[in-house]
Amino acid sequence: MKKIVAAFLIAFSLLIHTNLSAQINELPRATPEEQGVPSEAIIALFDSLNSLPKTEIHSVMIIRHGKVIGEMYPHPFAPEYRHTMYSCSKTFVGAAVGLAIADNRVRLNDRIGAFLPEALPDSVSENLADITVRNLLTMTSGITPDWNMRNQCSNWMHTYLSKPVKKPGKKFEYDSMATYLLSAIVQKATGMTLLEYLRIKLFQPMNITEVAWELSPEGINTGGWGLHIQSESLAKFGLLLLNNGVWEGKQLLPASWVKQMMSKQMEAGSEDYGYQMWLCDYPGAVRADGALGQYILIIPEKDMVVVMTECTLINGSRQRNLVWKQLLPKIQEHQLAPNKMFKRLQDRQKSYMQPILKGKSHSKKSLAYEKREIRLESNKYGWRSLEIECLNREIKLHIQEEDGNIFTLPLGYKQWLTSELKTLPPYSIQPKGCFKGLEGPFLAAGNYAWSTPNTLQIKVHYVNWVSSLKLTFHFEESQIKIEISENFSLKKMFLIGNI
Repeated sequence: MKKIVAAFLIAFSLLIHTNLSAQINELPRATPEEQGVPSEAIIALFDSLNSLPKTEIHSVMIIRHGKVIGEMYPHPFAPEYRHTMYSCSKTFVGAAVGLAIADNRVRLNDRIGAFLPEALPDSVSENLADITVRNLLTMTSGITPDWNMRNQCSNWMHTYLSKPVKKPGKKFEYDSMATYLLSAIVQKATGMTLLEYLRIKLFQPMNITEVAWELSPEGINTGGWGLHIQSESLAKFGLLLLNNGVWEGKQLLPASWVKQMMSKQMEAGSEDYGYQMWLCDYPGAVRADGALGQYILIIPEKDMVVVMTECTLINGSRQRNLVWKQLLPKIQEHQLAPNKMFKRLQDRQKSYMQPILKGKSHSKKSLAYEKREIRLESNKYGWRSLEIECLNREIKLHIQEEDGNIFTLPLGYKQWLTSELKTLPPYSIQPKGCFKGLEGPFLAAGNYAWSTPNTLQIKVHYVNWVSSLKLTFHFEESQIKIEISENFSLKKMFLIGNI
């Protein structure tokens, strides 16, 4: 009975937490058929997305004529959880620049040195002096990208602007640091951080409150990455762009700027680039696009927005092609007759789940290791030791970090157990000061199974982030070999644990 009460209290406290932070179901909902879309086409899309190899789908939302007609959050993910958006963040920066231009604080042809004189090197070349706001928007600064720079130093602006500069405006070279400089310019021009400015100009009028943005060591929102936001808020932003900057009858973002953002500004290989967003191969469609498969697809021809958050290691065109080829051809410009497929869609949306590990709930092997300190060799996670506690159809993995912090991951058997994480989740990038500006707390959902008497498998999803870990414990006579796989990397790591 005590265990049941304790489990209820944990679940209740988590429910309170998620409800307090939930900002969902604000967009109107409708049946797909009411908006000219057959439910079976959405089912086929959702099934296909969930079947993609090396891919974990976290959320998908489909909006037509301003109404949500399909959405899924494969358990243990949920609509109230935020997600980190990587380069999807850039499109929000593009909007902020347009707002600053409308406020007469910035001009497209302004030279960036006028805003950031303190970041310039002692000797300013002619090419450096000629870099404009527009060059940053179109990824044509003339500075060769250095993706490792942000991991090695804290004075990002000065280091970036001290690099050799080719003639600006000539060559497209995708670079998150260009967007970071745009964030710095917005901050200098408005006296507010990028996030503060967007809160006033867009987020508050659109009732987007559950949002945060990473801060650089220089106190500037990272701009090119680091936005932490809910899927429905992404859908709202997509609708704002789809409707030429109008939200609930108010012109929040100038229509002329939206048109420029969504129009070809530079050739960028197989696809063209606008202002901080991509033009798609589907006619007229554009997208905000982030690493590991974060998308806001805007399809004016169909009056549609599609949002995806995920972690994928395959080419993102696979996901987009499923939308283009499976969903869009089925759309009609008239209402469809109601049918039983909508009920099937509703049931299917509730049933999607991240795969559960297969195996047994317990093993006699655990008795030799239970509640004993397993000391680990040095590792990238900063884990000093582990302790395994076996309960009835549940394992608690206690982890001590190098700094002495201890946190626990509850792991369910044939179910996901979600708990608040008293540490930071794994991150696929490691810029200086990463996670600064994000309030947390982060949540982790865990699952386990004994695949053999000597092999314990654990899967942990960081459900309001992007990453997951799979740990396989191989128990031997005198030590434990731990194999670790990350969903954002093809590499596997191996640790040795000793008692």
